[in-house]
Amino acid sequence: MAVTIYHNPRCSTSRKTLTLLKENGVEPKVVAYLDDPLDVDGLKELLKKLKITAHELLRKKEAAPLGLDTDGMSETQLIAAMAKHPILIQRPVVVNGAKAVIARPPETALEIL
Repeated sequence: MAVTIYHNPRCSTSRKTLTLLKENGVEPKVVAYLDDPLDVDGLKELLKKLKITAHELLRKKEAAPLGLDTDGMSETQLIAAMAKHPILIQRPVVVNGAKAVIARPPETALEIL
C-alpha cells in the first residue's frame, strides 16, 4: 500500500494524522508540501482524487494575509494561487492510490486504507 500524506509538521492535526497512520501499520511517504509544493498539474490530480473543487481545498483564513480575494477567483486562478502559495491548501491530505481525503479529523484517513 503506497500511502502519501501531504504534511505540515507545525499543524497539530497533521501530526496526529501521521501518528494515527503509523499506529495502524502504515508508513506513509511524507511530503512536506510547504517545502516541496505541488505544481498546477499535481494539484489538479489531487483534486480529482479528493473529488472536490479548489475552493473546497482552500484554507480561506490563509488568503487574507496574502492579499488574495479568493471568492472571485476561478478554479484555474485558485489552483495557480495554491501552487504559488501552498499555505492555502487544507491539511493534511492523505492519498492512497486513486483515493484521497482531507484528514480532518485525523480518523478520516482510515477510510481510504
